[in-house]
Amino acid sequence: MGVNIATIDPREAEHFGRLAADWWNPKGESAMLHRLNPVRLRYIREAVDAHWGTDPRDFLPLKGRTALDVGCGAGLLCEPLARLGAAVTGVDAAPENIGAARAHAAAAGLSIDYRAGEFEREVSGRTFDLVTSMEVVEHVADPAAFVAGLAAALTPGGLMVLSTPNRTPLSRLAMITVGEGLGMIPRGTHDHDKFLTPDELTALLEDAGMAVTDITGLGFSPTVGFHLSGDMSLNYLLAARHA
Repeated sequence: MGVNIATIDPREAEHFGRLAADWWNPKGESAMLHRLNPVRLRYIREAVDAHWGTDPRDFLPLKGRTALDVGCGAGLLCEPLARLGAAVTGVDAAPENIGAARAHAAAAGLSIDYRAGEFEREVSGRTFDLVTSMEVVEHVADPAAFVAGLAAALTPGGLMVLSTPNRTPLSRLAMITVGEGLGMIPRGTHDHDKFLTPDELTALLEDAGMAVTDITGLGFSPTVGFHLSGDMSLNYLLAARHA
């Protein structure tokens, strides 16, 4: 099946590119991502162990495996995936993000293959054991084509992990009214109408030949912060494999 590679929304790429220099500042405009990242990593680690039967105590569960992170920003997820043993490729639409990612990885002594552009073109003909794309599908111009491209990049027997906000009144309040209104998320980051419900994203994945194996909510409380939850009204993560 051919994949339409025109999935980048130029306005979204420009918006995130302007934030590149601040990506790695945990108190800057990307502070919310820094708070989200440990929860994402926990979910990915549990999904990896469930999918491949790796030991939860293993420090390198992805050793010998390849990983692709699409919409990688400045590498907040790529670097921990590399530390878990994966040979990581990170692709982002904004060259400024990739510049920041390369500089940070070099300073950390990590070898990560970072590329700027359409991920379908940048990794054309290659497949990966693990494909991740966190908080990205709600920003692309064509979600169906984007999901089909992710599926095409996944090795048979591989694991895909996605996360995205749900389209609910709570997500609008939390991410746009409060998050962007108070400066915890850069203004203009989100368009609530582009958020996907779990059923909608599942349908896109199934149309691309994938089977969803888990969906878990990502909740927030003032006492514990972000945490995995049965409540998907704010945000959710899912794991999928080829059907």
